[in-house]
Amino acid sequence: MEKKEWYLEYEIHKNRPGLLGDISSLLGMLSINIVTINGVDDRRRGLLLLCDNNEQIERLESILHTMDNITVTKIREPKVRDRLAVRHGRYIQRDADDKKTFRFVRDELGLLVDFMAEIYKQEGHKLIGIRGMPRVGKTESVVAASVCANKRWLFVSSTLLKQTIRSQLIEDEYNENNLFIIDGIVSTKRATEKHWQLVREIMRLPAVKVVEHPDIFVRDTEYTLDDFDYIIELRNSPDEEITYELVDEQQLFSGSDFSGFDF
Repeated sequence: MEKKEWYLEYEIHKNRPGLLGDISSLLGMLSINIVTINGVDDRRRGLLLLCDNNEQIERLESILHTMDNITVTKIREPKVRDRLAVRHGRYIQRDADDKKTFRFVRDELGLLVDFMAEIYKQEGHKLIGIRGMPRVGKTESVVAASVCANKRWLFVSSTLLKQTIRSQLIEDEYNENNLFIIDGIVSTKRATEKHWQLVREIMRLPAVKVVEHPDIFVRDTEYTLDDFDYIIELRNSPDEEITYELVDEQQLFSGSDFSGFDF
């Protein structure tokens, strides 16, 4: 039988000497392997476990509930956020009202890149929106994550170097393993109908698409925020407000007749 992964997280009430050793010994007696272990946020510990059957986990859970020094907070099949919490030692901040919105600050770019790379590795259609002010690191993070996920990235529209607006792809670029990057402001404000035909074709591909400035993108198109699987917000500081007046002006005036690529 194939072994199955589980995620265990517990909160520590009294971090007495030998507590981790007791739990490790318990896992060993139940023939459960520890894959990874790390502290998660404040006074919590997360473990990725490997076991042969669900009965081992059920026995483990019942014994852990009798221990006074800890409280089990999670025991489940690991999600992307669980794996990253063990890897980085903290949880990704999630919007309380909109569960598909995840928040990062610039100091967490390593965590953000890792998170996006895990999404990119999933098969099939994924539509990701990324919000943030200019020069906060949006495009660079998207590209870095595609490198981590071993994906080829293609700019459909962008202002990374010069303003790029594509109206066609060559044959091998219509590939579901490619990652397509769309700048919502450039596409809606400066693009031709031919470009939009290409965007609609790409949207139908079973591939990963990343849209920068998704709010502008949906404001001027037939798409809605409900079409997005993930919304990522990237800020310079936790209290920074993401506004579009400055973004609109900078993006629109950054390109001129002599400073863009249109092909």
